[in-house]
Amino acid sequence: MPATRMDFSAVKAAIHRKLIQKLDLERLTESDREQVRREVSQILESLVMGESTPMTLQERERLSQEVLNEVFGLGPLEPLLSDFSVSDILVNTHRQVYIERNGILEPTPIQFRDDQHLMTIIDRIVSAVGRRVDESSPMVDARLPDGSRVNAIIPPLAIDGPALSIRRFGRERLKAEDLVSNRTLTPAMLELLRGCLQARLNMLISGGTGAGKTTLLNMLSQFISDRERIITIEDAAELQLHQRHVVRLETRPPNIEGQGAIRQRQLVINALRMRPDRILVGEVRGEEALDMLQAMNTGHEGSLTTVHANTPRDALSRLETMVAMANLNLPESAIRRQIASALDVIVQVARQSDGTRKVISIAEITGMEGEIITMQDIFLFQKKGIGPTGQVLGEFMATGIRPKFAERLLVAGFRLPIDMFERKQQAETA
Repeated sequence: MPATRMDFSAVKAAIHRKLIQKLDLERLTESDREQVRREVSQILESLVMGESTPMTLQERERLSQEVLNEVFGLGPLEPLLSDFSVSDILVNTHRQVYIERNGILEPTPIQFRDDQHLMTIIDRIVSAVGRRVDESSPMVDARLPDGSRVNAIIPPLAIDGPALSIRRFGRERLKAEDLVSNRTLTPAMLELLRGCLQARLNMLISGGTGAGKTTLLNMLSQFISDRERIITIEDAAELQLHQRHVVRLETRPPNIEGQGAIRQRQLVINALRMRPDRILVGEVRGEEALDMLQAMNTGHEGSLTTVHANTPRDALSRLETMVAMANLNLPESAIRRQIASALDVIVQVARQSDGTRKVISIAEITGMEGEIITMQDIFLFQKKGIGPTGQVLGEFMATGIRPKFAERLLVAGFRLPIDMFERKQQAETA
């Protein structure tokens, strides 16, 4: 008769305890995996022989793998991390784990033993990147070796126990044609964005949480020349640039005394002294927006960043608010002029109700009209409704407006088809 779940957990915990007694787990590396596997097999054999817990060969192999996951990996989460169709892993409590697959949330049967077990995994993640999480610092951002973004929050802020969120990235980097085949945008929209990058226009990618801003930024970065020096600035490094000449900068949280924090604004200022050709800020969230705009206005063209906002107009409002956080007492009109002269294009992305991500707008900043920043839509996604299986129906449309920056693209040697901007349906109904 196979072992019950309780028996299985008890044997697994016993093997783990014996391993801790026998091996110096703190000094083990991935290269020691085979040594540990042999130890696990021996201990498992002795436990099965000495206790009345019958186990099949399949259960022994599973038990051995789970103990290895506890020693080297993230315990119960390892099977999810090896499933590349999973885009988000959401641990609400030690008893409840959800995943997002193809844009849809679904529960899993995976559980941790208790809160302490979950805290052990969280500590393992954050300590690997030199960060900490405890009662004095109960929130932390970190990353996994594969670049996945991690956020953890623990009591007293998390009332029901530690919570962990992992934003995954695909095993293989998305290519431009993947976004077209996924109907995230059309070939014409992609060609326009390629031209904007090569003509060194300053771009802002706007969208809500999980809309695909970082994915799009990563994809667009493929169009940047290998001959340029790129500086990336992030709270938790997740951009995956493949150019040769890239310098990656990451913020630093305060130490246990509350000292030594390095904010994004300081990194943006420092990046200007590093002779960058382009500056990529993973996401502007505060006062660093001012320095980013000034960099765009003072010769660092072709820079990119993202912002949380639901529409291009909301994105401009958020930038205004963030610039005001720099406490320079700039008048509103001066802030808007700074934004209008710095930014050329806003790309709005959104996650649809069926889980798909779409570029719903490509808009050009055209200048100022009185005290208002003016912009015009070049491409739009027009939602038509919901299909019988829940899929979002709609079409990508050119608005019929030829952007003012078209001349800059031509000067940069990038010729666009004459009929690209004619008002027409750009793709079949999605």
